[in-house]
Amino acid sequence: MLKSRHGLIAVGLASALINLLYLTSSLFMLQVYDRVIPSQSIATLVALGLLVAGLYLFQAAFEIIRSRMLTRIGGIFDETIATSVFGAAVKAPIASGRAHDGLTLMRDFDRVRAFLSSTGLPAFFDLPWLPFYIAISFLFHPLIGIVAMTGSFILLLFAYLTHASAQKSSPVIAGVTIERDKLLGAAHRNSDVVEAMGMRADLASAWSRINDRHRSLLRNRSDTANAYATASKIFRIALQSFVLAVGAVLVIENKASGGIIIAASILLSRALAPAEQAIANWQGFVLCRQSLARLRQTLADDADHVAPMALPLPKAALVVENLSSAPPGQSGSVITNVSFSLKSGDALAVIGPSASGKSSLARALTGIWPIARGSFRLDGATLDRWSEAERKNIIGYLPQDIELFDGTIAQNVARFRADADAGAIVEAAKIADVHELILRLPDGYESEIGPGGSMLSAGQRQRIALARAVFGNPFLVVLDEPNSNLDADGEIALTKTILSIRNSGAIAIIIAHRPSALTGVDQVLLMVEGRVAAFGAKSDVLPKILRKNQQGELRSSPLAVVGEAGE
Repeated sequence: MLKSRHGLIAVGLASALINLLYLTSSLFMLQVYDRVIPSQSIATLVALGLLVAGLYLFQAAFEIIRSRMLTRIGGIFDETIATSVFGAAVKAPIASGRAHDGLTLMRDFDRVRAFLSSTGLPAFFDLPWLPFYIAISFLFHPLIGIVAMTGSFILLLFAYLTHASAQKSSPVIAGVTIERDKLLGAAHRNSDVVEAMGMRADLASAWSRINDRHRSLLRNRSDTANAYATASKIFRIALQSFVLAVGAVLVIENKASGGIIIAASILLSRALAPAEQAIANWQGFVLCRQSLARLRQTLADDADHVAPMALPLPKAALVVENLSSAPPGQSGSVITNVSFSLKSGDALAVIGPSASGKSSLARALTGIWPIARGSFRLDGATLDRWSEAERKNIIGYLPQDIELFDGTIAQNVARFRADADAGAIVEAAKIADVHELILRLPDGYESEIGPGGSMLSAGQRQRIALARAVFGNPFLVVLDEPNSNLDADGEIALTKTILSIRNSGAIAIIIAHRPSALTGVDQVLLMVEGRVAAFGAKSDVLPKILRKNQQGELRSSPLAVVGEAGE
């Protein structure tokens, strides 16, 4: 931001020169009427004309320089904070629990950048020169100065009313915009469901109702802003004519020269032009200021996090003690007092009825959800003791809802690391037993998978996401229902992957609904209503769960066919 500040100072200096040069036309008219016409000197007129032409060229040069500097200030702003804004936007759904916050941040970023490069910003640099022009008007004649000052106050009143209107309407419009974008985003993400079940018309109708309100609010704001802008424009034109009349009276009464009539009119027009332009662009200025305030707050919050001292990567144990957690921004706990421990080479299957807290535990262990109480430690250190750059070598995660990124298979497996080694990518694919599958694709690892992996089947997406989770040999690999879309060969490959993770000395945690996922594990944790109901070796825990199911002590089976897993 320091570079932008220096650039804005340079724009301010250029604006000062431009505003001084704006006096050229007024002074030229004054000299023509008061000196050239009475003397009837063509030589004087030519000399004045050449001088004025030179001044106009300087003014044009400074105008071009100022516009180019503003464009580059927008570029500097982009270059300086774009990466930080992107990071904050990606983190926003986790930090606040609202996915639209990230979109709002990017919209704020684009709005500030666009305003910095817009034609509306120079008006706010010219506006402080209004007292200077009023002072020159007083030098022409006190009556002209009084007219200019009165007109300025009236235009400033218009500016205040415009500001108050924009301040009142902007939060309401922003809320409706977010609501509209959320529905459109949900429809876009679920386009297959929408098309298959004929929901397009109904969703379009729901979206249209929100859009109608959005359009109405925008129309009202635009009508108000345009009304103030038009009133200020007409007032300035009328005031300019009034100054002509005042100048004529002064000339008739021999209180001023004839040049005053035209010169004062031109001067007043220039004096009030920045105020009029500022009113016309005030709505954009208010929105830009609000956006900049939100960006500053968000980036300041991120900057408050002090980078922790570098620690060795974990390699021995995982300990969870009385852990309670809930989604960001939600009071209460979804999982409560969860405790267990694992050592290097262990694989834990987390089982339980639906809505028992299994996926919630996965989100807490990967740092997606905040820990309200208790602790989760790797080799004695909490996860936040490692920086984000270090955590990518610690955590591997396969979410329940698979989402790949538009790009190649190699990029997705490598988590889009620019410096990823080809050997490491192939190694991860082999660990996930998906290497042969990738090679059978038309372009192998360079195959484009389309938005969200749309060019792949659900099973292929899940297996490539599994390779992404084990890329870089992380110490903790959390797999949430990793076999939900797998066929028999895919489940065999999953078991091989779990055994490979264990053999490498890492820890695997598998959220399981199907018993085939338990084949490669040695530990089992049963979750019921957000709490640990049982934990221990698979050979000890599964028989107990099976007996409780048979006796009806559990309200619903933690696994559809848990008996098969225990056989």
